[in-house]
Amino acid sequence: MRENLVLLPGMMCDARLFAPQVTHFERRYAVHVPRLVGADTIAGLARQVLDEITAERFVVAGLSMGGIVAMEMLAQAPERIDKAVLLDTNHLADAPERRAMRRRQIADVQAGHLRQVIVEEMKPLYLAEANRSDTALLDLLVAMALDLGEAAFVDQSRALAARRDYSAVLTSWPKPTLLIAGAEDALCPPERHQAMAALLPNATLEIVSGAGHITTLEQPDAINCLIDAFLAAS
Repeated sequence: MRENLVLLPGMMCDARLFAPQVTHFERRYAVHVPRLVGADTIAGLARQVLDEITAERFVVAGLSMGGIVAMEMLAQAPERIDKAVLLDTNHLADAPERRAMRRRQIADVQAGHLRQVIVEEMKPLYLAEANRSDTALLDLLVAMALDLGEAAFVDQSRALAARRDYSAVLTSWPKPTLLIAGAEDALCPPERHQAMAALLPNATLEIVSGAGHITTLEQPDAINCLIDAFLAAS
């Protein structure tokens, strides 16, 4: 029986965020990419994923908000998770200034300006400098967000704003964990992942050059190789 690999996308992203990883791993693993919609708390999203995945045990990998949901899953059901991969994410609670920004963005999106918020405020922070002229990648990020829609933006923003600090969860998580950060990630910089690595008892940290916040699409071959090696290790 194949191992189960659960991939959790970031805010306003769907399975397309992991398209290179799904193609690479689906020959050897049962790959699941849940939609992180339908709840406005990180705890609620984590419960939905745990209910959706019928496999008794699995490996979880999450990018950005998906990584935060993965950390909540480590707290809720540690016995079901064999290994964890946390990409371009943040273990801390939302800072006050970020919560204020999210409240304003929610109001803008509810007023009908989802595309504007994504294009003008979020997309410019996502990519490494060399990738900011990649129109296909930029268009894909916008398409994923628009396809998920306003309600998902509001729910995910509220979930992120109210999230807890996961430092204690990481400290108590004994199983193997791979941390991956884009060297040019402006949202969740490498220093944040270094802090996470210091908390985890069994962590490996990898910094990926030529990538910002969307490592899975900016440097897919590098990400696939790193996860391959991690999953193959005992």
